[in-house]
Amino acid sequence: MFTTQTRSAGETLELGKTVGALLTAGDVISLDGDLGAGKTCFTTGVARGLGITGRVTSPTFTLINEYYSGRLPLYHLDVYRLGAPEELEDLGYEEYFYDTGVTMIEWAQKVENYLPPKRLDIIIEKSPEYENGRIFKIIPHGKRYEDLLRELMRRVYSGY
Repeated sequence: MFTTQTRSAGETLELGKTVGALLTAGDVISLDGDLGAGKTCFTTGVARGLGITGRVTSPTFTLINEYYSGRLPLYHLDVYRLGAPEELEDLGYEEYFYDTGVTMIEWAQKVENYLPPKRLDIIIEKSPEYENGRIFKIIPHGKRYEDLLRELMRRVYSGY
């Protein structure tokens, strides 16, 4: 596990951008954190790192937003409003998890049993030190994500 902290929404966006630049086809990222923790801000950064320039919004009511203007498609799922984890099946989740794009799942703990075993988990918490800062706990599952995390750590320590 790697823990890092941002001091502002801008730094959260930059961290996401750095992660996005490291992602490859088929990568899955699970995001967890309280309401207002910064999951969509971070996802916007990931989109920028993938070369997506359009507006990124939380798919709270639509459940899935798809973005195709970057070097890879981005599938942004928000499963907060699912009544039961099984409802993920109705969304055709496997098409997203095992596609050639990048999948980001907000509130992933709600569907934990459906998540692929190889993925990157990111837990976001509000920082007690900085009003708009966030603490990121990043947990890799599988060699691909361990390698990704090592490169991310290198970039974070060198100032992105």
